[in-house]
Amino acid sequence: MSNQNLSVDLNSDMGEGFGAYRMGDDEAILDIVSTANVACGFHAGDPEIMASTFALAKQKGVAVGAHPAFPDLWGFGRRRIPFSAGEIERLVAYQIGAAQALSVYAGHPITHVKAHGALGNLTQTDADVAGAVCRAIKAVDPSLACLVIALGHQARIAAEMGLEVRSEIFADRAYDDNGHLVHRSLPGAVIHDAQEASDRVVRMVKNQAIETITGRTLACSIDSICVHSDTPAAVAIAREVRNALERNGIAVASKTHPLHNG
Repeated sequence: MSNQNLSVDLNSDMGEGFGAYRMGDDEAILDIVSTANVACGFHAGDPEIMASTFALAKQKGVAVGAHPAFPDLWGFGRRRIPFSAGEIERLVAYQIGAAQALSVYAGHPITHVKAHGALGNLTQTDADVAGAVCRAIKAVDPSLACLVIALGHQARIAAEMGLEVRSEIFADRAYDDNGHLVHRSLPGAVIHDAQEASDRVVRMVKNQAIETITGRTLACSIDSICVHSDTPAAVAIAREVRNALERNGIAVASKTHPLHNG
């Protein structure tokens, strides 16, 4: 693929503190990314953090979305909880509503939804969960885009429902040969080196293909790149990923909002 006029979104999960506790350097990350996914109170976040994060994103020209999860503060939303499809629909709808309310309150309405942690991983591999999340989005506000893990069930189901789909890859996570994220408990699952992460991202965006941990490539649409905000090297990785993209003629811009910092 030619790099001429090529652009990609750079997103990060934010507002993931709770009460007096903080997770990650949101202010620094918001100077780098074009899109922020804001926790809605179930795995992290609360009304104060949500409102301030939306306001700060507005100030910095960063698009915002809801980041719903399983209700799992203890496990940061990274544990699978056996809810029914109907229960998942309603817990996602509830969180979208919270994000809409606080983002409108802050004067910077959400434009998309991205599922977090275990819930997000299940939308890639479990069609029932993916369908539940998509139905919740469509019921609450069908104008909201779905930011989905590339090569997963949610991308297909959202498109079938007529929802806008934005496929993402992860800058700092390894993939297996099925295109699924390598479980965090396994060696090499999380990439901590900024240079390695940025070089890999540039290759994947140019080739529109995921690189797996064994060296295979899996063709897919890549609209957005996720850089995590809660790892020790998060800011350095995010900054180097953006710099590397721009050095290679790839603009960084939100795909879901006219405002961007690219």
